[in-house]
Amino acid sequence: MADFEKSRQQVLAKITLATEAAGRPVGSCALLAVSKTFPASDVRACYATGQRAFGENYVQELLEKSAALADLPDIEWHFIGPLQSNKTRAVAEAAQWVHTVDRAKIGQRLSDQRPVDLPPLNVCVQVNVSGEESKSGCTLEEAPELAATVAALPRLKLRGLMCIPEPTEDRAKLLAQFRTLAALRERLIAAGYLLDTLSMGMSADLETAIAAGATMVRVGTALFGARSYPPNN
Repeated sequence: MADFEKSRQQVLAKITLATEAAGRPVGSCALLAVSKTFPASDVRACYATGQRAFGENYVQELLEKSAALADLPDIEWHFIGPLQSNKTRAVAEAAQWVHTVDRAKIGQRLSDQRPVDLPPLNVCVQVNVSGEESKSGCTLEEAPELAATVAALPRLKLRGLMCIPEPTEDRAKLLAQFRTLAALRERLIAAGYLLDTLSMGMSADLETAIAAGATMVRVGTALFGARSYPPNN
C-alpha cells in the first residue's frame, strides 16, 4: 500500500521550495490530488493525511467515488477532464469545481443544472495555450468572451483559468506556455474579473508552473504512483 503521508509531504515540500524560489509566499499554491483510475480506498487514505481536494477526469469515476466517500463531508471534488454536454448534469450535481469549461454551451448547462441548494459551482475556463488541434480548450482570442459569458451565469462562480501545455522537455518552451496563461489572467483581472486561480502544472512540471504563477497544481503520479490502464477491447 502506498505511503500517502510520505508522498504527500514530498509533494508539498516541492511546492514550498518552488514558491520560495519564485519569490512567492508559502501557501500561495494549492495541491489538487488527481485520483483518476485509483480506487476510493486510496482517496480515503490520502484524505486521512489531510488532503481535501481531489481531481477526477472521468464522470463515472467522479460519481462512484463521491458516493463511496460521502461520509467525508469536507472532501472537495474537482472535475478536470473533457466534459461532454450530455454529462454536465452529473458533474453539476457532484463536483465543487470544474476546470474544463471551454465553450459557452458547457457553462450554460452547468449553470442550469447546478442544484439550487448547493453553492455556485466554481469553474475555470480552459485555454489551449499550445494551439494543438488535439487539445481541448478555447483559444486565447476566445477566452475573454467566454470568461464574460461564464461570469454572468447565475449558478457558476468564475475562479480562473486552466491549461494543459504541450508536453516538452524544453523548459523554456514550457515556461512560455504557462506564462501565456498567467498573462491572460492578468489582463482579465485588469478588465475587472476576480480571478484567484491558475490551474496549471502536474507531477513532472509543477516547479515550472509555479515559477510562472500557478496557484493550483494537479498532481497524480507523485502521490498515488504509476497508473495502470485497462487494455482496450
